[in-house]
Amino acid sequence: MGPLTGKDIVLGITGGIAAYKSADLARQLIKQGGRVHVIMTDSAREFVSPLTFQTLTGNPVTTGLFHLYDEKKIGHIALAQRADILAVAPATANCLGKVAGGIADDMLTTVIMATEAPVLFAPAMNVHMWDNAIVQENVGKLRAGGYHFIEPGRGELACGEEGTGRLAEVEDIVDEIITILAPKDFAGKRVLVTAGPTREPLDPVRFLSNPSSGKMGYAIAQAFCRRGADVTLISGPTAEKPPRRADHVSVKTARDMYEQVESCFPAADIVVKTAAVSDYSPRNVAEQKLKKTGGSSALELERTPDILAGLGRKKGSRILVGFAAETQDLLDNAREKLRSKNLDLIVANDVSRSDAGFGLDVNKVTFLYPDGSADDLPVLSKGAVAEELLDRIARLLKKQ
Repeated sequence: MGPLTGKDIVLGITGGIAAYKSADLARQLIKQGGRVHVIMTDSAREFVSPLTFQTLTGNPVTTGLFHLYDEKKIGHIALAQRADILAVAPATANCLGKVAGGIADDMLTTVIMATEAPVLFAPAMNVHMWDNAIVQENVGKLRAGGYHFIEPGRGELACGEEGTGRLAEVEDIVDEIITILAPKDFAGKRVLVTAGPTREPLDPVRFLSNPSSGKMGYAIAQAFCRRGADVTLISGPTAEKPPRRADHVSVKTARDMYEQVESCFPAADIVVKTAAVSDYSPRNVAEQKLKKTGGSSALELERTPDILAGLGRKKGSRILVGFAAETQDLLDNAREKLRSKNLDLIVANDVSRSDAGFGLDVNKVTFLYPDGSADDLPVLSKGAVAEELLDRIARLLKKQ
């Protein structure tokens, strides 16, 4: 199950060199659960074969205006009605100009005119074409008409020039499609999410930390962004890419995390604390790299601020969610944390497991509530866990 499960995506491909990237786009949409139906213009077929997309999607590729999609309906009507969303990637200046002018002289533009589904354009062209005043006027006209856009990227173009005009990254186009289709049940809500580990320095090159990758927190932040929330993501060091729509704040130590959370907390309606914050830090940090000695040495530690407990004492009407990463007595320890830190919901996960949790793309969690009830989930992708969590937070909001 993915966020596009049960969704029909009509993928329009126009004649640009970036058309080869559409094959990966189709594959990624299918990976997210979508059913992909491809329309290619004549020019697109000069760059990529329709057989490529038919093989990837398992569906016939539509190329002609008078192509009958099935035996009962005219092709463009069948596709227009079938679509949950229509994405044009790449979208050339020619395509944008025709749609802006109301011209429907091929299968793709005809389906665009006939569909009531949202339409997303992912432009790709030469930098000077993108900057052309007429192209920009057409883009503005289409935006005003309710069409969606994902901006082209900047970099080296196929023509050898440098500038804005590259097709947006495939993962960003997929995210935009998911975002357009997602419910906006958190619109107007300000959400604070913490993620990743902290690092407590011993000296300039060594630190105390843990194996948290930040994947769970980043998935939660991304899910909130897709569902309309205004998201601040405070993260310790991680290799994860922040969601495009989130306000991303980088921190290193538990003290850094504490200060940033305290600063952002007053404006938040919902707080989800997934960060694996170090409970202890070295009392003294060496100014220079510590050298190996002949004997043993002792490391003196001191407690770091208990961020979650502090938030629980002043949460007011906010929804406050915590995570309990445990290696033993999972549910008992999680319930105690739920009670002592005044949480509305806690997510318990056994980090001693080798098949889920730290550093992996999947998680096995149990949701626990103050009334003693619990929801135990199977092993799911962290994206799916995030959606399950948001569904439960949405229900908590309705009860307020």
